[in-house]
Amino acid sequence: MEGRTLNNNQDNQDQKDRGVTEPEQLVQKQRKLFSKRVIGGVVGILIALLVIIGVMGYRYFDNATQPYDSSDHRVVQVDIPYGANGKKIADILQQEKVIKSGFVFEYWTKAHNLSNFHAGYYQLKPSMSVAQIAKVLNKGGSSEPVQSSSGKVLIVEGSQIKTIAQTVQKQTDFTSAEFLALMKDQTFIKSLAEKYPKLLTSSMNAKHVRYRLEGYLFPATYVVGKKTTLKQLVTQMVSKTNDEMEPYYSQITKSKMSVQEVMTLASLVEREGSTTKDRKLIAGVFLNRLDAKWRIDSDISVFYAINSNKSTLTAKDLQNTSPYNLRLHLGYGPGPFNSPSLISIQAVLNPSERSKDYMYFVADLKTGKVYYAKDAAGHAANIKKVSKHNEAAEN
Repeated sequence: MEGRTLNNNQDNQDQKDRGVTEPEQLVQKQRKLFSKRVIGGVVGILIALLVIIGVMGYRYFDNATQPYDSSDHRVVQVDIPYGANGKKIADILQQEKVIKSGFVFEYWTKAHNLSNFHAGYYQLKPSMSVAQIAKVLNKGGSSEPVQSSSGKVLIVEGSQIKTIAQTVQKQTDFTSAEFLALMKDQTFIKSLAEKYPKLLTSSMNAKHVRYRLEGYLFPATYVVGKKTTLKQLVTQMVSKTNDEMEPYYSQITKSKMSVQEVMTLASLVEREGSTTKDRKLIAGVFLNRLDAKWRIDSDISVFYAINSNKSTLTAKDLQNTSPYNLRLHLGYGPGPFNSPSLISIQAVLNPSERSKDYMYFVADLKTGKVYYAKDAAGHAANIKKVSKHNEAAEN
């Protein structure tokens, strides 16, 4: 104590020697004390922030390893491509909304030594945890898309392949992109042509075709069982078409039309007529025009040519140079425009009243009635009649 007193006295004496008064000494002591308190407070705040960040980080990490949606048991088919690294796989899973955080997934799998994943198709659910998903990925997937639960697929008459792709996506685990990719898989399509040569040979020989199987996926309801592959589903559709066409192959040969040409006309008839009677008459008009070396002139072909479902066509649309545009080109074009019903196919093979030499038709879209004409003058009169009827109905 004596030593400290001596030191304090010495400090005071030194400060006096430097001209520092006792009030100033008190201020300096208060400043030092304040500085220590400020520094202590800042350090305390920093420690508190670190603790809060740590707790929040732990909660975030823990939450991110839990299911994306524990109540969502919907199956999501995920395609992991060859050569995908951990980050790429994590990104895919996050994009497909089966995990909450790709970053957490990648870190978690590395920490648990579960990053040796395989390429393939996987059936995952948003209700699965990161641990469950990692376990599935570690086992390996299938080499092609697989349906994981029983279901049905309804293909409606007059559906185009792009529409069928959307239907398949809505009613199965398969995606529209996977379906359209299969429609371009030449190896698969050739295998179908070898299996059903009567049905698909003329399609395989056709030029400038958008989809070889357009028109050959028969409109019907298909049962899709567990573990049914996408190839098996499409094969069912083609097989159904072959079964329906089998009784008509000899008649088609006698008609001097190819199966591709019959299916092409049938696909136009499908969209142009609504009743069996009109479909037979419209088929007769198309065949009369073909025999006379006239263009078929169907707007249905133009919509397919421009790959659009818009309600009206422009002058530019009508001049589209696609070989599918039968308002511009002679003949049947490359191939079918949709999947026709058996009624439309039968209409092409058994058209009615061809002897009346009808070369034109126009439909009243409000009543559904179709008017037929032998020449341009009669066709113009029918168009005027339909136009007046529609104007009167609007008034």
